[in-house]
Amino acid sequence: MFDFLKKQPAQRTQQTTLPTESAVPRGGLFSRLKNRLTSGGSKLTQDLAALWPGRKIDAELLDDLETRLLTADVGIPATEQILKTLRQRVARRELNDLDALLAALRSAITDLLTPIAHPLVINRSHCPYVILVVGVNGSGKTTSIGKLACHLQAQGHSVLLAAGDTFRAAAVEQLEIWGQRNNVPVISQASGADPAAVIFDAFSAARARTMNVLIADTAGRLQTQSHLMDELKKIKRVLMRQEASAPHEVLLVLDGSQGQNALSQARLFHEALGVTGLILTKLDGTAKGGILIAIAKELGIPLRFVGTGEAISDFGEFDVQDFVSHLISAPRESDSG
Repeated sequence: MFDFLKKQPAQRTQQTTLPTESAVPRGGLFSRLKNRLTSGGSKLTQDLAALWPGRKIDAELLDDLETRLLTADVGIPATEQILKTLRQRVARRELNDLDALLAALRSAITDLLTPIAHPLVINRSHCPYVILVVGVNGSGKTTSIGKLACHLQAQGHSVLLAAGDTFRAAAVEQLEIWGQRNNVPVISQASGADPAAVIFDAFSAARARTMNVLIADTAGRLQTQSHLMDELKKIKRVLMRQEASAPHEVLLVLDGSQGQNALSQARLFHEALGVTGLILTKLDGTAKGGILIAIAKELGIPLRFVGTGEAISDFGEFDVQDFVSHLISAPRESDSG
């Protein structure tokens, strides 16, 4: 799908490197995530067979599982809901061994995650369909925009990028490199320009060129910086002057390795902007993965995409069954020996 990456070496700048397909081993989107979740650092289901061989499913065992869920960033509300379901099934004597418990755990987590597994759908009646991308510094926002542009191109959409992060010169440069590599136009201005003005111009350009999608980058900011959050609100107001329904999607990029801090970011960005979708990055950098469950339980914001590595193939739509099967892996036979 992304042959241009296979044929050309990654272009490098002092601060910017784009990944190539050969940078990671072949495999599915969650192959890297599986390696992390089933590594020795995972506290969720690793060594369960060794700890609980032959034990009946009782209160002590469920308390141990509760601790593991909390350690994995699942969060208190989601953990309480999961354990309530499991305890009810234990009381009905439906769970008699470890395999049955793990199957029930997978089912409970799947029930929590399924409502947020909604891929991004571009409404072609809007021309352009405007996607405003926000997030804190270092979350992988600009890289995610480049990968998202590739994803949408593969679906047949024409895409234009707006370099609204005017405070970090490397962000504009990085976005322009993505644009050059994918033949995607990028609208930018000089460093320090008004981000709202850049995105206003980009909207006008996208409409004039009848582009399907406009993806607007913004400067990274902490969720507690009220003046910078106000700047995002200004960008929204400017877009609404162009088209009342714009932006049509507000995508928040979260660093999955941040754990409960990512949940706090999601809350505050959502309160300020009305986030409509999430991109969760760097899932290959954590052995926990439970933050997805916490976000699903407490916010219910649709999870559009996940990132599990640096290569373009490590970015894609969220698959609940695939994720849960890796998060709650069956004990290996060697674990029980």
